[in-house]
Amino acid sequence: MAADRAANRPAGPSVSCVFVCHDGAGRVLLARRAAAARDEPGTWDTGAGALEWGETFEEAVTREVREEYGTEPLSIEPLGARNVLRGDPIASHWVAVVFAVRIDPEGATIGEPHKFDALAWFTPDTPPAPLHSQCAATLDLFRTHSASAR
Repeated sequence: MAADRAANRPAGPSVSCVFVCHDGAGRVLLARRAAAARDEPGTWDTGAGALEWGETFEEAVTREVREEYGTEPLSIEPLGARNVLRGDPIASHWVAVVFAVRIDPEGATIGEPHKFDALAWFTPDTPPAPLHSQCAATLDLFRTHSASAR
């Protein structure tokens, strides 16, 4: 079975730095994916971006927060990692390294309007619908981290 999956695939999974931006007061920032988004347009999601060659996780998260939300991280904390296999047969394979990123809520703006058409603050327990297929699992990691930090 593993040999079947190995045919016609990239050399290995890609690495994504996924981040949940929060205000430090219980709210998370979610973005609605625009019509031109790479996948799942119209769904709400946290931020993410591919780890580039030579970058640390923190450098990648900082770059992506700037690009997507036009602001600087105030703090970056690792939450965990997920093995993301999408499609049947598998069409994409990502290792998602997930972070909690505190930002100033006043500074957040849509930095990539071709990818996102709305930004809004929610509590992690009451996100909007529809969610991106990977968002619920990311919010679960954030909720677990937030609960253990109390």
